Amino acid sequence: MSDHRSGLTCFVGRPNAGKSTLTNAIVGTKVAITSSRPQTTRHVVRGILTRPDAQLVILDTPGLHKPKTLLGERLNDLVRQAWSTVDVAALCVSADAPVGTGDAYVAAELARARGGSRRATFAIVTKTDLVSATQVAQRLAEVAELGEQSGMEWAEVVPVSAVTGNNVDLLTRLLIERLPPGPALYPGGEATDEPEETLVGEFIREAALEGVTDEVPHSIAVVIEEMAAREDRPEDRPLVDIYAVIFVERDSQKAIVIGKGGYRLKQVGIKARRSIEALLGTPVYLDLRVKVAKDWQRDPKQLRRLGF
Repeated sequence: MSDHRSGLTCFVGRPNAGKSTLTNAIVGTKVAITSSRPQTTRHVVRGILTRPDAQLVILDTPGLHKPKTLLGERLNDLVRQAWSTVDVAALCVSADAPVGTGDAYVAAELARARGGSRRATFAIVTKTDLVSATQVAQRLAEVAELGEQSGMEWAEVVPVSAVTGNNVDLLTRLLIERLPPGPALYPGGEATDEPEETLVGEFIREAALEGVTDEVPHSIAVVIEEMAAREDRPEDRPLVDIYAVIFVERDSQKAIVIGKGGYRLKQVGIKARRSIEALLGTPVYLDLRVKVAKDWQRDPKQLRRLGF
């Protein structure tokens, strides 16, 4: 169809700006893990919304930040690659905190990358359900000023709540209107192009992040060692066996993740298994182990081993 539109947009912003929750809300299903911990997203996740008139592919990116580790540098590289390839870039700013140096850092980087481009750049104020209308108005004014300071002319400024759905449909329509005419980039019915093993590993990491504090969230990585349907099961009672390793950087972190008597690791397994079974549509046997990979965030060899 000549009036069909398709293309890519990316959500960028400082860590914990609500990018993943918004991606899930627009796509209509969970394709990106979410957490209150900063830097939850560690790779670019593609969420796909397919409609009769358009296909919108959203690149949910890690939070752009001033890196302290080699992992942080590599995550920032992923963000810069993402916004250089998309039709529409969107800076996400959280409504529940004043616009600060972190937001200014991302806006300045984005302006340098897209300043000479004719492609649209949006500003999105997220998490509006957490604040008053007065605070939303204040944040919108701050975002407008941020655009002026960074030399960025926002194509649209949209306040949204991914939790309540407020303005999510409006944002979706505005993004689609900026896409070029063209056929769908992915088959209909796909919500993401992420391999199932990648999603399974992310669901385990999401569960492991819950309830841990300090430096532990940054130190957690997950590797799926084996994932396959059990061969001796009848067709009407399938079971998928998954063997996964949760890596941390120190023995003290290992003890935290496992918990007293293994209780915490058991809870991680229970929560992760729910998400995995919903994804796969079949019962799952999940075997979790915890290992130490000392200072893996700073070690190039270990980063490659862990998929970064």
